[in-house]
Amino acid sequence: MNHPAAVPAHPPRHTPDAPCDLVGIGIGPFNLSLAALAHPLGGLDTVFFDRRPRFSWHPGQLIDGARVQVPFLADLVSLVDPASEWSFLNYLKDAGRLFPFYVAERLHIERAEYDAYCRWVADRLPGLHFGHRVDAVRWNAEHRLFEVDYSRPGADGAAESLGRVHTRNVVLGIGTEPHIPEPLRPLTGAPGAPVVHAADYLDHRDALLAAGHVTVVGTGQSGAEIFLDLLRHRPAGAERLTWIGRTEAFAPMEYSKLGLEHFTPDYTRYFHALPEPVRDRLVAAQWQLYKAVDAGTLAEIHDELYQRCLRGGWPDAVLTPGVRVRTAGRVAGHTVELHLEHTQQGTRSTLTTEAVVLATGYRPRPLLPLIAGLDPYLERDGSDRPCVDEHYRLVLDPAVAATGCHVYVQNAGLHTHGVGSPDLGLAAWRSATILNAVTGAETYPLPDRTAFTTFGLDARRPRIPSRRRFRELTPLADGI
Repeated sequence: MNHPAAVPAHPPRHTPDAPCDLVGIGIGPFNLSLAALAHPLGGLDTVFFDRRPRFSWHPGQLIDGARVQVPFLADLVSLVDPASEWSFLNYLKDAGRLFPFYVAERLHIERAEYDAYCRWVADRLPGLHFGHRVDAVRWNAEHRLFEVDYSRPGADGAAESLGRVHTRNVVLGIGTEPHIPEPLRPLTGAPGAPVVHAADYLDHRDALLAAGHVTVVGTGQSGAEIFLDLLRHRPAGAERLTWIGRTEAFAPMEYSKLGLEHFTPDYTRYFHALPEPVRDRLVAAQWQLYKAVDAGTLAEIHDELYQRCLRGGWPDAVLTPGVRVRTAGRVAGHTVELHLEHTQQGTRSTLTTEAVVLATGYRPRPLLPLIAGLDPYLERDGSDRPCVDEHYRLVLDPAVAATGCHVYVQNAGLHTHGVGSPDLGLAAWRSATILNAVTGAETYPLPDRTAFTTFGLDARRPRIPSRRRFRELTPLADGI
């Protein structure tokens, strides 16, 4: 199953006279889904670029036992094309693990297995060009096409093999980047006590396990998984762990079946049609739908802590929600001093620790530096963010849109499409939506209804029962 990293091939030339249909920028799970669903469409000419040497999905967080928070059917293709050769089940068949998986009865697979599945797809799909960096996207008004400039970084970091692709459509799937709060930025990368983002956890795990005291900052899923891993591998009675975060509780993810309907196309369409201020309020209020912790992980943490109580005494672990880091600094190189504030009490204190893991999440990589050449054509909302239409297209000047050329975005529409934007469960549906728009046909038939919940009232069709449906009621007898 392990394939050596391929030498990046030169992309085919696409001149203004023979443009590409679609260029994908970034090859994470979302654009990999798009590439997999585009593959059987013989008439569609696609090219995908990624600056990394090969596919890799959060390698620093592939902790043993950590699982993907969506069922395995939320793979790259199955929810729109269950018969696709790029499904997770076909990957298991190819790996000779289909029957063991069937017996294991696993609805949620491990992150490492999801990463291996995506690499299996990426190693076999044509048209994926790793080791190529896209430098700029521009609109060429003369040719009525987008220009995509790319380069291939050499070993010394200098750009080689400069090239240009002309295309009718661009799909931005450049993903997210680790977010480090401002008070802690000066501490990362400096010598002395390790201060690392969760994205690099496995690279520093040995040093963290050897540290005298470790603090995990961040009360989401990554923080919980890292705290649990450290707890399991540090001596009983000498755990010397602290877990803090800004949320008011170590809150479980909303995982009720009707709650999960917020991750359906029905809710996405409803959310997109709401006024901008309402959407912004909703995203902030719905954090427990996508930023909280899997209830099973919280249970495992409690079980591990309780098990240690059975060996005598309370574990040396402090778990405190509702705490923010005001400022931080290094002390004598070998310790870090965190200045904390409890958001409910208003009290302040100082914590000295010998290592810090920042499970402070990710932020979308900024689109505007890459598409600065399109800035004159972009329509923006009241908060100066790019507007995105229901088909995941950036809203561009009508002179550009009228040509039938568009720029699509993957996982960059939390403000326009809601909490489902970063969710793997909507990857295949969004990719199919994009491909249907690109081809101008129902290439992938999509369901009209996907949820039992009706989100909102249809003001155009008030449902007023006819008076003829009511009959005179018979009075009940006394005592009944």
